[in-house]
Amino acid sequence: MSEFSQAAIAEALTAISFNDDGLVAAIAQAEGTGEVLMMAWMNAEAVTETLSTGRVCYYSRSRGKLWRKGESSGQIQRLVELRVDCDGDTLLLIVDQTGVACHTGRRSCFYRAARPGGLVTIAEPEVSPEALYGHPHSHG
Repeated sequence: MSEFSQAAIAEALTAISFNDDGLVAAIAQAEGTGEVLMMAWMNAEAVTETLSTGRVCYYSRSRGKLWRKGESSGQIQRLVELRVDCDGDTLLLIVDQTGVACHTGRRSCFYRAARPGGLVTIAEPEVSPEALYGHPHSHG
């Protein structure tokens, strides 16, 4: 990914319609496969850092601070492309995912499917949360 100028970052921020809490929904999609990995929130600072560094940074509502994906687990997301939807209220991040994306140890956070018989787990953990974080982890 190329380095973004301050003007390019400012233009992207202008196109984004942040909600009343200063946040925008961001969907992470795996480069190449198109697999939807996760959804999280970003504020202007997280968008700016992501575009400036190429490493995906979100905003953790539960912790009230920036959340640099992979900072505690090593499961880093490198930004390939950031796309803004037609209304500016959702971002699509095309990412190069190192390891798993979900705090449960699964590749994707979308591992449960509603079926006629009930909710079914369609993907098992590839790694334990304890191995990722050194302790049981709750998502932020």
